[in-house]
Amino acid sequence: MKSRILVIDDEPAIRRLLRSALQRDGHEVVEAGDTRAGLGTLDIDKPDLVLLDLGLPDRDGLEVIPLIKARGIAVLVISAREATDEKVAALDLGADDYVTKPFDTDEVLARVRSALRRQAVGLAPAPSVEIGAITIDLETRRVTRDGAEVHLRPKEYALLAELATQPGKVITHVHLLRTVWGPAHERDLEYLRVAARSLRLKLEADPASPALIINEPAVGYRLAMPSQPFPMRSSAGRQA
Repeated sequence: MKSRILVIDDEPAIRRLLRSALQRDGHEVVEAGDTRAGLGTLDIDKPDLVLLDLGLPDRDGLEVIPLIKARGIAVLVISAREATDEKVAALDLGADDYVTKPFDTDEVLARVRSALRRQAVGLAPAPSVEIGAITIDLETRRVTRDGAEVHLRPKEYALLAELATQPGKVITHVHLLRTVWGPAHERDLEYLRVAARSLRLKLEADPASPALIINEPAVGYRLAMPSQPFPMRSSAGRQA
C-alpha cells in the first residue's frame, strides 16, 4: 500500500528534492510551505508521515510536533538546527526521528521507511519483540537469546523494555533516566551508560560494535527495528 507523506518546508528547492526522492521510493507526496498550510493539509490529505522543517516563517516547528502527533501521525524532523538541545527537544515532544540539513536523500528514505514500519507496528499491541536471536517478552518480562533465557537485573530489564516499546525510535537520555531511575536521577548519565553497556555484553553478538542497542551521541539510545537483520557489524566502531 502506497504511503502518503506531507513535506512542510519553506524552501521550494528542498521540497522538490524530497518530492523527487520520495516519489522514486513509491510514496505519494503533498507539500506545504508553512505551518498554517501544513496543518490544514493534515486533515484534508491525512498523511501517514510528516517531514517537518523547524525554521518555518509563521511558527516554530517545535510547536507543531505535538499538534501532528495528536492526530496519530509520524513526524520526521529535517532541520538545519544541529544543536543537541534542539534534537532532544524535538524528540521529547514526540518526533520519531531527526535528520540535519544538508542531508543525504538515501538516509532520509531509510529513516522514512523505519518511521513508517514503526507506525504500522504501533497500530496493534506488541507484547513480544523479536530482533534476530533476541526475544523480549513484555508480558512475562522474559528475555531470551537463541531460545536461552538471559538473566537481567531489574534496571537492565526496565531500560530494555522502555526501548522495546518503541523499537527504532530514539529515546532521549533524560526520558530513559526519568522513567527507569526516577526524576531525581535524570542527570545521572553514568547510570544509563553502565546499564546499556551491561545489556550489550549480555545480548550483542559483538558488544564493541552494537547492532541491537544503538547510541545516538549526546541524544539517547534506540533499539534496532524488529525487521532489521541482526547481528550487524557497525563501521563506526565502539559506541558509548
